[in-house]
Amino acid sequence: MEVAEEWPEPIVRVQTLADAEAVPERYIKPPSERPNLNPGTALAPSETGSLPVVDLAGLSGGAAERRATMLAVSGACRDWGFFQVVNHGVSTELMEGMREVWREFFRLPMAEKQAYANSPKTFEGYGSRLGVKKGAILDWGDYFFLQLSPHSIRNYDKWPVLPASLRAMTEAYGEELEKLCGVIKKVLSASLGLDEGFLHRAFGEAGACLRVNYYPKCPQPDLTLGLSPHSDPGGMTVLLTDHHVKGLQVREGDDWITVEPIPGALIVNIGDQIQVLTNATYKSVEHRVVVNAATERLSVAFFFNPNDDLPIQPAAELVTPGEPPLYKRLTFKEYKLLMRMLGPAGKSHVGLVKSN
Repeated sequence: MEVAEEWPEPIVRVQTLADAEAVPERYIKPPSERPNLNPGTALAPSETGSLPVVDLAGLSGGAAERRATMLAVSGACRDWGFFQVVNHGVSTELMEGMREVWREFFRLPMAEKQAYANSPKTFEGYGSRLGVKKGAILDWGDYFFLQLSPHSIRNYDKWPVLPASLRAMTEAYGEELEKLCGVIKKVLSASLGLDEGFLHRAFGEAGACLRVNYYPKCPQPDLTLGLSPHSDPGGMTVLLTDHHVKGLQVREGDDWITVEPIPGALIVNIGDQIQVLTNATYKSVEHRVVVNAATERLSVAFFFNPNDDLPIQPAAELVTPGEPPLYKRLTFKEYKLLMRMLGPAGKSHVGLVKSN
């Protein structure tokens, strides 16, 4: 399968459309895919809810506190595929610094940002679309994508030099998030009744990347989406969200629940590879982003993934005669290539379908 080298059409930065009177046709979703919004807002009150909250301080307590933490994680991963973590060890100052420095980047003159324009070959850099299908309906958002680890794959030519503190801030944040994901890997493994090192071995030399999502204000938010429904293809995602502007929605059955973020918390969601490894015990759940007419919104998604070349398949300990393996054995590299070439149909190809 060949990977596209260039975008099929000229790129338009969504940020340049924020003051338009109407949403251009390229961004208007079919009626069945549009969000159900109150006029002039980004959500309907009946759709607002709180994800399960896990206090990681419980891991340092006694046996009862540790068991309660494990049960909370297990329940969240089985029922939601998402949870919010508090007392996670990442400082408030670092989190706020990341939000602010990347807001400053997106406020730079367009010429400064364009110097980092990306292509579909690697997606690294400044982007405004993810798919490569010509004529596709686009999402209302720009982004910046960076590879973080292993360090050997970092391309510092794609790391902005402005604002001056951006590189150091992003590196420090990446290091702290990798530590946190190491803790979460152990918790997820133990909460399945497996030894703590299960996911560490399954992931091998893990990879990490980061996407800063910038959703400009939108003149008609009821007609479009900041990010279309999807589940994350990798291992797990840790999201630093905007505490003042809601936008993330998680599928629950036939409904979309707008997440109520907790100040100081990080949002964790299970990716497709952990769903495969756990034989669907833990769910990789669809989510999307809605936009609003009043203000911009920024979030930082940290993706923690298995090694590209290790085969991923259901754990033998979680396969029984009554619960046979649900997924084909694939490396993460093979899985990503299927997703890029086939889109949502790729998940059906490997037996991985949306879990509600």
